[in-house]
Amino acid sequence: MSLNQNLYLPIGLALGGVFLYSVLDAVMKAQGLAMGAYSAMYWRNVTGAILAAALYLPARPPRPSRPAFRLHVIRSALTAVMMYCFFFGLTRVPLAQAIGLTFIAPIIALFLAAPFLGERIGANSKFAALLGFGGVMVVVGGDLLSMNAETDFLGVSAMLVFAVMYAVNLILQRKLALIAKPMEITFYQNAFVLLFITPFAPFLLLMPTNEWQWAGAVLAGSAAIGSLILMSIAYRRAEAQRLISTEYTAFVWAAMFGWWFFGETVTAQTLLGTGLIMVGCMVGARRETR
Repeated sequence: MSLNQNLYLPIGLALGGVFLYSVLDAVMKAQGLAMGAYSAMYWRNVTGAILAAALYLPARPPRPSRPAFRLHVIRSALTAVMMYCFFFGLTRVPLAQAIGLTFIAPIIALFLAAPFLGERIGANSKFAALLGFGGVMVVVGGDLLSMNAETDFLGVSAMLVFAVMYAVNLILQRKLALIAKPMEITFYQNAFVLLFITPFAPFLLLMPTNEWQWAGAVLAGSAAIGSLILMSIAYRRAEAQRLISTEYTAFVWAAMFGWWFFGETVTAQTLLGTGLIMVGCMVGARRETR
């Protein structure tokens, strides 16, 4: 079976993209706490734009088509607002609550795939979404229910806005992946997002103060580039509904990173939820039975 015919290759690519995005999340949380959400986002995009240009421009690629260029602009504008909401929310909301709140995005995206992409939402995809969301609720449901008067509702609201916008972003990602190559998507998204956020630099930007913050910016930019390339290839090869459930594996990496780097205990509740998430991914990867 060739790579083009391998039904599980897009799933593997998407899983790799989610892993790199999870690395980005961990780095950006630390960066955001150190220098603020805007500055962390700005320097991440500076390094990302430089890396993307170095990979894309030497080949002297042709200009993108008009439909592709329009989607580049729209998606980049959406990404700029979306990611600021996310990084801002991460600095104000406990990680478990933040991740739990954002996982409504794949559910929303699953049902946006029908009207905007013309995809028929099959029973496997619906069941995969249900399993994945159920797994997340097993892991973080207690934290979500514990919100009270002391909860930072500004941070919670930012994460909910991010989740809705990210669902739309997943749909745009599929549309753009069908008409533009991965490196084109990577370059224009990083360049346009940097262009959109630069006007705020005179008022909000802080310089990194040590080598660790510079290294964090480079690592975040590299992870973002790698994730975007892998996700663009995956969404070019498979329908959005088959890949959306892979988004839930981000919580798996969050639990592992917490254990490895911060000494957080992985409970039986976490393992059960993780199992449901992984089963959901496998169900979502299967094609519908005729």
